[in-house]
Amino acid sequence: MEERQIINMDATTIANAIQKREITSTDAVQAYIKHISEQNPTINALVEDRFEMALKEAHDMDALIDRNEIIGPLHGVPISIKESLQVAEMKTTGGLEHRQDLISKEDAEVITQLKNAGAIILGKTNTPALSFCQETENKLYGRTNNPWDINRTAGGSSGGEGALLAVGGSAVGIGSDIGGSIRFPAHFNGVIGFKPGMNQVSNHGHYPLVVHPLQERMMTIGPMGKTVRDMKLLFQILTGSSLDAKPLHRFRIEILPGNMDYPLSQTTKEILDELNLLLGKTYSTKRAIPPYFENSSLIWQEIMSIEGSKLIELEAYNNDRSNVYTSFFKEKLTQRTKVHPYLSWAILGSKMFRPSLKRIREIEETLEQGDELLATYLKNRLLIFPVYHTGALPHGRVFKEIFSIRKTFLQFMPYVAYANVWGLPSLTVPVGVDENNMPISVQIMSATGNEDALFRLGRLLEKKFRGYIRCER
Repeated sequence: MEERQIINMDATTIANAIQKREITSTDAVQAYIKHISEQNPTINALVEDRFEMALKEAHDMDALIDRNEIIGPLHGVPISIKESLQVAEMKTTGGLEHRQDLISKEDAEVITQLKNAGAIILGKTNTPALSFCQETENKLYGRTNNPWDINRTAGGSSGGEGALLAVGGSAVGIGSDIGGSIRFPAHFNGVIGFKPGMNQVSNHGHYPLVVHPLQERMMTIGPMGKTVRDMKLLFQILTGSSLDAKPLHRFRIEILPGNMDYPLSQTTKEILDELNLLLGKTYSTKRAIPPYFENSSLIWQEIMSIEGSKLIELEAYNNDRSNVYTSFFKEKLTQRTKVHPYLSWAILGSKMFRPSLKRIREIEETLEQGDELLATYLKNRLLIFPVYHTGALPHGRVFKEIFSIRKTFLQFMPYVAYANVWGLPSLTVPVGVDENNMPISVQIMSATGNEDALFRLGRLLEKKFRGYIRCER
């Protein structure tokens, strides 16, 4: 089989081909290694590889197939991993120079689950410093470029993962999401992404560690890839559970209106109208704004700012006598500090928006009430939102729109913040392109337990609309 055919395959197809002996795991791993070697210098998505070990593991997987032994549903499938997840004998730096020699001794829990399913890890992909930004750039590894236009952002924080998958650099990948970090890159790079609901997937072994309970409810690890069926497969592997059947005819589909007082490109508005027209022919649809939509951005920012991001600051300035204020202004003047200005400015923003203890108690009360209300509201509803108001912007623009002292995050973050604040599973599917030929996606959300319905609707959208298309450079 030709290498081009292999890199176009999703994880499910590769796994089936290996088990049917149509290709070997070694064939697949070699094809992806060659492709990454050709594509990565331009996009800077993969920042650490384990190609030699991956080839050895592929050989071992092929030997097992020869003995009619199959480890699991990802037997011999080459995958990629976000840099923030610990993989034994690989670095977990968070893009920080002072961590560049630290080697992980053990795997994150999700890595163990993937290895037990038979996956072979090709390498780790780039993130912003400490995964604390929606654009991917850091002092250690540099900037990741969007494959569709290298002058535009790949998003973040799982931007390296999104860019690598966009060019077909692995069969499937793993990202993490506390503020759109799976969904921004999926949207900007035109790949599929799935953010699981709160407490569904273990965060053990993710760096940096999230410890505050309100931040934990917003943070999750999930898959990114080429097809919705892969998202379903990976979700089941990561949770160790099967899904209850949830036929779409049981659900009302509510699509966010395009005429709200929030930024939204004309192309995105037209796509939402098309979705409503198509789905309305078969299912019950409505243009509606769900409860708590308008205050979710503020709640998200305040939760992210609890304690002024003290733990993030301590990690960023480890053994550094400068403080965040000095570092930010020195970097702006000299570009010679060890901490990227995106990170130092984000930490400064967290200090500015840090909630009081009284306000934290108010947030907790709101979340308790909202969780109860939404559990009922979303029992038989699916929500369709945009991911961002536009397709991928030139480098630096998304950062400026979200991290501004003018609180512009209130305008630009509600679409993604909603799923984080309320701990909802969210599936991102490419459905079109904008005037710059950059991918446009929507996200489908519902209550935890309705994942099967999300995947059913996602498969419908990827079939009727754009879906994943590999970027051929």
